[in-house]
Amino acid sequence: MNTSSSQLKKTIGMPQAVALYISAVLGSGVLIVPGLAAELAGPASLLAWGGMVLLILPLALSMGLLSARYPDAGGVSHFVTLAFGQRAGAVVGWFFLMSVPIGAPVAALTGAGYMTAALGLGEGYRTAIAALMLAAGLIINIVGMQVAGKVQIGVVLAIIIVLVMAFVFAIPNMESIHFTPFMPSGWVSVGQAGAILFWCFIGWEAVSHLSEEFTDPRKAAIKGVTIAAIIVGVLYFLTALATVGTQSYLHGGADVSLVWIISQALGSWGGLLAGLTGIFICTATVIAYAGAASRVAYALARQGSAPQWMSRLSRRYHTPIAAIGFLAICFTLVLCIYGSGLVSLTTLIQLPNATFILTYLGGCAAGIRLLKGSRTGVTISWISFVATAIVFPFAGWAVLYPVVIVVIYGLVSRKRQDKI
Repeated sequence: MNTSSSQLKKTIGMPQAVALYISAVLGSGVLIVPGLAAELAGPASLLAWGGMVLLILPLALSMGLLSARYPDAGGVSHFVTLAFGQRAGAVVGWFFLMSVPIGAPVAALTGAGYMTAALGLGEGYRTAIAALMLAAGLIINIVGMQVAGKVQIGVVLAIIIVLVMAFVFAIPNMESIHFTPFMPSGWVSVGQAGAILFWCFIGWEAVSHLSEEFTDPRKAAIKGVTIAAIIVGVLYFLTALATVGTQSYLHGGADVSLVWIISQALGSWGGLLAGLTGIFICTATVIAYAGAASRVAYALARQGSAPQWMSRLSRRYHTPIAAIGFLAICFTLVLCIYGSGLVSLTTLIQLPNATFILTYLGGCAAGIRLLKGSRTGVTISWISFVATAIVFPFAGWAVLYPVVIVVIYGLVSRKRQDKI
């Protein structure tokens, strides 16, 4: 695998890296989670937001430092392999790989839901729009990360402008009475809200899978992730404050609260703007996660921990075309299941949440061992590990999904060994 035709190209510069980090983290969560968290814990959900915003920099930097020191398409899987061996790394890689086939459709359905809510369209249209968003994300990833990075820069700038506008529009409708009672459901609800909030802060590990394509891994991973963490933390907290302060989660529905906030200021045009924003935000997330998942599939296949065909690259673009095809099949199946009405969006969200948390735990544990030469690196890895471990029990029944993935990995490994 030393020929140029079987290697990923280094095309991601600093601006693209920042945009990819922001779009990977500032995804569907900013549209749906502020309302869901407020519905669970009321105004006290802001405590959970405050805690998560404080933890965002250690979480981001632990992944950034590892990406800078060990750039590889395997990302967290590669870090865990270096720290704890190939089997542990492969399991973590499979956790991430099998999270995205559900997580990306959830993001697309969330963005599409904002548009259909704004235009008064039904579930059929929502699924169709989500399918188009997923197709766009996959096609952009086939062309390559240089194009994806440039697209992300424009999309991220538009997202930031709209979210800041939404907060400004919300100010006239924010009243002190909306913050009382502050904790209607007790401290347990704050913990439950924190578990849901974790959905908003996953993404730092996704870009680690693209680190092999950074033109300057140290600069892009450390400086880029710091800039992105500050921007993301501020935007999330402002959106949550606007949601609670206006009680939009009660008026407009918890899952489309941003539509209500913007519509109050701009009328029907505001709803359309919110709908377009939802599509842009979630398409950006799909691009980042499809890119990351296809790279980890490529890396797992390259080391013999996934079917060999997943390592096939496009001859023209040198992108993991076979892994992208695998994702396309998975996306289609998930959309069909959702369209049949067998599962709700809330159920779908919970499944990948548990595996994403475990992926983070593995990455943070690897950071504790691999960053021993840096006291700062070890400290932030410990902070991230403990915080993530506290959140994990709140994932509830969804912890069964990682068990299923371990079984799938075991079957794939056994089949491969039998062939050998």
